[in-house]
Amino acid sequence: MRALLALISVLLLGSLAHADDDGLDPRNWDAVLAEAKGEKVFFHAWGGEPRINDYIAWAAKTVKQRYGVRVMHVKVSDAAQVISRVLTEKAAGRHEGGTVDLVWINGENFAAMKHERLLRSAPWSTELPNYRFVDVENKPSVALDFTVPVDGLEAPWGMAKLVFFYDTERLSEPPVSATQLAAWIADNPGRFTYPQPPHFIGTTFLKQLLVELASDSEALMQPATEESYAAAAAPLFAWLDAAHPNLWRQGRAFPRDYGGMRRLLADGEIDIAFAFNPADASSAIANGELPDSVRSFVFEDGTLGNTHFVAIPFNANAAAGAMVFADFLMSPEAQAKKQDPHVWGDPTVLAIDGLSAEDRARFDALDLGIATLAPEELGPTLPEPHPSWVSRIEHEWARRYGVVQ
Repeated sequence: MRALLALISVLLLGSLAHADDDGLDPRNWDAVLAEAKGEKVFFHAWGGEPRINDYIAWAAKTVKQRYGVRVMHVKVSDAAQVISRVLTEKAAGRHEGGTVDLVWINGENFAAMKHERLLRSAPWSTELPNYRFVDVENKPSVALDFTVPVDGLEAPWGMAKLVFFYDTERLSEPPVSATQLAAWIADNPGRFTYPQPPHFIGTTFLKQLLVELASDSEALMQPATEESYAAAAAPLFAWLDAAHPNLWRQGRAFPRDYGGMRRLLADGEIDIAFAFNPADASSAIANGELPDSVRSFVFEDGTLGNTHFVAIPFNANAAAGAMVFADFLMSPEAQAKKQDPHVWGDPTVLAIDGLSAEDRARFDALDLGIATLAPEELGPTLPEPHPSWVSRIEHEWARRYGVVQ
């Protein structure tokens, strides 16, 4: 990511052009709907999970039927690829008619696009009709993305919280802290692993360790410096140095992604896995991907949590259609379906108490599954570190442990 930002700065120094003068104003929703009808929206989103892909397909079909907007899911493996595409278009002077209409992002990718003015600049998301249902008061990450103010430049559509899970047939008492996990790994060689960074679940695990082990957690909320990084990252890499020889395959290989780690748990090769979704284990059980003896747990001092968003690039060709789709993704109907473990299990960004009785009933009717922790059991939510920490720890991880698979 640091290399990408350097390239952006070289290519775009002094370039401030935008295409936001198209007259679109979500406060005049009827005009947006009229403009959106017939548009084709290219939605660039991670395509690595079939359940998520199916949900996006359902949402796209619904929006086409109701509003005449066609949504094409462009499956990507990393949102940084999308940043590179928008960057290339801006460097070439393509300030309208872009190939990316909507992108699923958060964290360092949002920070990069915001900093380099690659996003639609007018605050639009907070003016969408369904934004009034978003739980801004109790879910501060809908307005503060990895410490970076959202400023209406992206629309929230799901919550995430790191949750671990294990098979009770093989493990009775799971470790509930980074220190306990280190001891458990030493006593149970070969029974733990994590996806290879920069896959986001693997990087999330590294950030969890970073936040939990750092002596000065406040430093992580600020941009990383050489001095602050050296001090805060030392405990993380000491932990990894000690653990890696006792990981699955002695730390010489790692699952490529979350799906690979989940299959290792299902096949009995490891005893603990994790996901950035409290309902993931129940969803996997419901879909026959994990045995029904699997249960969830969290670390006693808390786990990372954040919000994921969709954003419109500055030169989107179908900005009106992108707004319509983003607004539908925030609707109580779409949010309730998404939270169903049989569909996806992704937690809602909405304030349920503020919904109509009919919409509250959608959520009340959900069976969140036998492996889903109740809200009061999820424990504290740890804030994400500033995005500048991510590229540093990923680079250091690759330098120390880089594995070619």
